[in-house]
Amino acid sequence: MWNFYRVANIFGKLEVKTLLEKLRREVYEANILLPKLSLVNFTWGNVSGIDREKNLFVIKPSGVEYDKLSPENMVVVNLSGETVEGDLNPSSDTLTHMVLYNEFPNIGAIVHVHSAWATAFAQAGVDIEALGTTHADMFYGAVPVSDALTKEEIESDYEENTGKVIVRTFRERNIDPDAVPSVLVRQHGPFSWAKTPLKAVEVAKTLEIIAEINYHALQLTRADIKLPQYLLDKHYLRKHGKNAYYGQKK
Repeated sequence: MWNFYRVANIFGKLEVKTLLEKLRREVYEANILLPKLSLVNFTWGNVSGIDREKNLFVIKPSGVEYDKLSPENMVVVNLSGETVEGDLNPSSDTLTHMVLYNEFPNIGAIVHVHSAWATAFAQAGVDIEALGTTHADMFYGAVPVSDALTKEEIESDYEENTGKVIVRTFRERNIDPDAVPSVLVRQHGPFSWAKTPLKAVEVAKTLEIIAEINYHALQLTRADIKLPQYLLDKHYLRKHGKNAYYGQKK
């Protein structure tokens, strides 16, 4: 798609530059982490990242195996869901990513996978509650499960409506998407987000670990084991917010 390439002549040498080269590499590196972290099987997952100044995002091409990916074959898409640069079709989940970028203005990257434990909770229609401090370090409350899409929503604009049901879930339940950076789409699977592609992968992996821990904990007892609010506050706020003290000062 040559009309979208920037061509420069440097010292008489023709140089071809593609859009968003740095972001392409970041999205590529995040995508190839998915199988390494056991978050995907086959090609069942994707990562995207957005340039908020240009209002463009980069996403994995649809159905391409992870070992066949390169920064160059990442696809650039605008916030209307149209391909701006790339020879391959973008992920089939592109319109879901588009909706989330339009509606959640603070997120910079999105991960969608079908990881086994989180997907089990999504298929069961069960929130991933805050049961321990591992959860509280990343999520300030339960990770919600969305409503199921209706027959009409599926048959009209399935991927776009998947994004809309995520947004509706957060608004109806008054959940801050910056404080709870994941959702379980009922009958489907998890979506996670963060400021950068690599951080979004970390959120997705943390969600998968928590889902597995919660499953086993819930098999061991029928008692109410939800984390008390004061412990949730302590662990979340020591890593997030203006008074956070976890880690090293930059």
